[in-house]
Amino acid sequence: MSLTPFSGNRRSSIFDPFSLDIWDPFKDFPFPSFASSSSLFPRENSAFVSTRIDWKETPEAHVFKADLPGLRKEEVKVEIEDDRVLQISGERHVEKEDKNDTWHRVERSSGKFSRSFRLPENTKMDQIKASMENGVLTVTVPKAEVKKPDVKAIEISG
Repeated sequence: MSLTPFSGNRRSSIFDPFSLDIWDPFKDFPFPSFASSSSLFPRENSAFVSTRIDWKETPEAHVFKADLPGLRKEEVKVEIEDDRVLQISGERHVEKEDKNDTWHRVERSSGKFSRSFRLPENTKMDQIKASMENGVLTVTVPKAEVKKPDVKAIEISG
C-alpha cells in the first residue's frame, strides 16, 4: 500500500507541493488539447459546489450560516418552498478575462449553487429573517412556543 497521495501521471512540484502537473501526450500537436487549455475544466461550466452551511438549533430558533465569500446579497436568494423547505441559492459569475492575461492557476469556483433544508414543524414560517455580513449569510428561523399541556388535578375518591 502506498502512502503517496498522487499516482499515475501526476506529480507535484518540489517548490509548490500543492501544484499538480498533468502530463499531456498531445502537447506538441497543432490542435488544442485538454490539459493545455486555460484550466482543466471549462470555467463557465464549473460548479460552485463547495457551499458549506451550518445549521444549529437554539431554544428560540434554527440558525443557518453559509460562507459565501465574494458574493453580494443581490447574488443570493433565500426562499421558502412548499411544505417548509428552506432553499438557499445563488451564483458566482466568472471573472472577466483579458486576452493579454495568462492564467497560472484557477482554484476559485464559479457557477450556481443551491442547498435545501426541510424545516421542523415547530417553526414560525412567517417570521424568517436573513442577513449577510462579510460574506456570511445568516438565516434565522424562529421556533414556535411548545404549548405545555393543561394539567388538571383529579381528586381520588375512596
